Amino acid sequence: MIPVARRIVAVCALGAALAACGTAGPTRPAPAKSPSAASPTATRPPLLAPGPGGLTPVFEHGPRDRGKTVALTFDADMTADQGPRAASGEHFDNPGLIAALRALKVPATVFMTGRWADQYPAEARDLGHDPRFEVANHSWSHYAFTADCYGLPTVDAGRMRSDVERAFSSLRTAGVPHAMPYFRFPGGCYDQRALRALSRLGVTAVQWDVVSGDAFATDADAVVRQVLDGVKPGSVVVMHCTRSAAPTTERVVRAVVPQLRSRGYRFVKVSELIGQTGGHR
Repeated sequence: MIPVARRIVAVCALGAALAACGTAGPTRPAPAKSPSAASPTATRPPLLAPGPGGLTPVFEHGPRDRGKTVALTFDADMTADQGPRAASGEHFDNPGLIAALRALKVPATVFMTGRWADQYPAEARDLGHDPRFEVANHSWSHYAFTADCYGLPTVDAGRMRSDVERAFSSLRTAGVPHAMPYFRFPGGCYDQRALRALSRLGVTAVQWDVVSGDAFATDADAVVRQVLDGVKPGSVVVMHCTRSAAPTTERVVRAVVPQLRSRGYRFVKVSELIGQTGGHR
């Protein structure tokens, strides 16, 4: 059953909120294509069936009984108002992390804000063309879809759908050829109103069951322990792809990956876990 209201208390979401600045809502974009039109593929990615009343379905983890699989996910966060901070030299990207994932041969799902893709189009395009990664939607503005979401500014209900559409448009403009029809709520905060607002977009909302705690962490070992203690078969781990807000993540990945492999885990993308859960195409 999809909960009436959901606010996941996660260190990573708190970190994303602390990184946000400004209070103005996002500007309303021109109409954008639907995710399916934005990312035509020969084989459509798996999706969960809509929830009660056609609400956007929510995915948290894969099956626990289909072998030891785990999906590492990375939020490429940048809020609508952080352009001046990027211009002054603050890094919201993390090339070292991406290089580590490639060196370790780890597939991953990157939930990218449209504002991040606008700021780093070459990196967005590079990720979108690398079959080891899949790029999904994390809103354009990184503003909250509910009130009281770790201090994040909020998106008006009437602009929720257009904010997500604008993100898909930014991903296309940056050169991501096949953005996945998956959406992660900023801060992990959603309720029935938010699920209803996105219901006609045909996306699956993707949450997580393991909080890495990498946001603003300075003790990489503590984050490693938190991940290793939390992972179960089918887990979805949330981390971040922002050097300024999550400076230890590359070190965490380099430590976590070999230890999980030694325990028999296989790394997969979110789409594989959704397919294992019975997602339809």
